[in-house]
Amino acid sequence: MLGEYRIAGRRAADIAADVERAVGAGALKPGQPLPPMRELADQLGVNPNTVAAAYRVLRERGVIETAGRRGSRVRSAPATTARDHLRVDVPEGVRDLADGNPDPALLPPLGPAFAAASAQGDRDPVLYGEAAVEPELARVARAELAADGVPDGPLAVLSGSLDGVERVLSAHLKPGDTVAVEDPGWGRTLDLIPALGLRTVPVGVDDDGPLVEDVERALSGGARALIVIDRAQNPTGAAIGASRARALAAVLRAHPETLLIEDDHGDGIVDVPVHPLAGTTRHWAFIRSVAKAYGPDLRLAVLTGDETTVDRVLGRQRLGPGWVSLLLQRAVVRLWEDGDLDTRAVAAAYSRRRASLVDALARRGIGAHGRSGLNVWVPVPDETGAVARLLHAGWAVAPGARFRLSAPPGVRITVSTLGEEETERLADAVAEAVGPAPARGYV
Repeated sequence: MLGEYRIAGRRAADIAADVERAVGAGALKPGQPLPPMRELADQLGVNPNTVAAAYRVLRERGVIETAGRRGSRVRSAPATTARDHLRVDVPEGVRDLADGNPDPALLPPLGPAFAAASAQGDRDPVLYGEAAVEPELARVARAELAADGVPDGPLAVLSGSLDGVERVLSAHLKPGDTVAVEDPGWGRTLDLIPALGLRTVPVGVDDDGPLVEDVERALSGGARALIVIDRAQNPTGAAIGASRARALAAVLRAHPETLLIEDDHGDGIVDVPVHPLAGTTRHWAFIRSVAKAYGPDLRLAVLTGDETTVDRVLGRQRLGPGWVSLLLQRAVVRLWEDGDLDTRAVAAAYSRRRASLVDALARRGIGAHGRSGLNVWVPVPDETGAVARLLHAGWAVAPGARFRLSAPPGVRITVSTLGEEETERLADAVAEAVGPAPARGYV
């Protein structure tokens, strides 16, 4: 079952640590089955309860998963190792459409904003005990959020969207709680949840976002939290429309104790409005990051929510990093106010690239999805084969396994840098790799 590797240890902590080290070192592979508890107990000469305790620790750490009678196995993306085993190695000469990055040509220059923020810091150095949120950033962010219909609430500044998701989940949930997540959905979130000792329940997605009946089923089934991406959903490009938002809000009001987390990382790169669900439950958080519009290295996101949630997030932040650099916060304010980024033009450019590829694929009988954001999602019958054939044809795309729990297979194509002259050639290659298929959903 384990090949040549033999798990060692006499105490539960030692057994768990041995498995965790083996997974991190690659001696135990993602998806590899582990011995039944009684069998491993016999091998080690320990009580089966000791192995059961070790397996429980490993589940809570996001290293393994247990599926009833099918036993325990190393997670497909264990928390002890990077998700890089699902990466596509892009050989020289192959066009990389797998990375998920924005177009560097559409990012604003950062030098002037940081020079101004640095000059301000030289005049008035930031010392311990300063407020965690730059007042000017709070003012600008609060105005933008209010204009988009996000309810009033206190603000926190965090190191990106995923940092915010992790802190909110940790503020309210305990190991073993269940979180409803979009499927397909953002792979880092799908990895983060089990790493926190939480369980996932998938919620199907179409072009308008999470399916209402799936959300109702998950919340009625005991899910304590729901995470949604409002726009530019990764990997599918879904965006929650007005009608879908009303239907989802009705479900959430019927489950007021649900922890609602909304990720609006697409702000500044999309040409569709946001329809926030915030405020429909007792505890909620709305997170807006700057990475996609202003640059992935700007690790900053603004979070607002109910008072209890934001207070817990800020309290835990004070015990850890303390705050996100005010130099960075002031530079972001300069970027927002100086107007070097024409967000309408950026959103229009990404929209043209998505639409061009979706239309080109449709002409070849390939159903694809990409309502907003940087990516196009293509359902395929054979994910591994499609990725390999496209790589052979000179195109690197992301395997859908990075983003799926139980959704059908697909591939994600990042169109952010796709040139007009490339679109037809890429569509020909996709058609050759996957064959014609009816336009269909991805749930």
